[in-house]
Amino acid sequence: MNNLKRPRIAALAVALLGSVALSGCMTATPYQPATASSSGGYSDQQIESDRFQVSFRGNSLTARETVERYLLFRAAELTVQKGFDHFILVSKDTEKTSETYRTPGAFGPGPWGYWSPRWRFYRPRYGWRSWDPFFDDPFWRDRDWDYRTVNRYEAMAEIVVGRGPKPTTNVRAFDAREVIDRIGPTIVTPTETR
Repeated sequence: MNNLKRPRIAALAVALLGSVALSGCMTATPYQPATASSSGGYSDQQIESDRFQVSFRGNSLTARETVERYLLFRAAELTVQKGFDHFILVSKDTEKTSETYRTPGAFGPGPWGYWSPRWRFYRPRYGWRSWDPFFDDPFWRDRDWDYRTVNRYEAMAEIVVGRGPKPTTNVRAFDAREVIDRIGPTIVTPTETR
């Protein structure tokens, strides 16, 4: 009897270890440079001697506020790295990309496969629904699908950097070192996520 339980316990242990390992991979995008192997991060490009384009792209677990905060931090960090003191946000935009995934539920497609005479319609409060004339419940097919919408955000800005104190009359001007001091403690780097 003991020998019969060992494979089951071993399989359970492997599944548990696998889920723990995968959960470590499922975190919001940390503050890092964007690379081909990463799911997001910051990038910047120099346009003129004092003008840069900066962006930060997050994964599906990164909140919009975090993406925008990391963008502002990168603008300040880049300003200091290039030997300047302040920056002015010339333009700023945040784009949202949404993808909806549909997966079959537990009961499968039904006796006719995935085809049947049915109609789809949209209701503002309820989304897309189906109606099938062969069953009493007109919405039973919708209950057999799982829908999941995934949002990703990317924030982009164009900045002009300068030396000396920030212009006090421009509300889009930031003191780079002050931004780093205030936002820096909230920044999560890859070493802190593990």
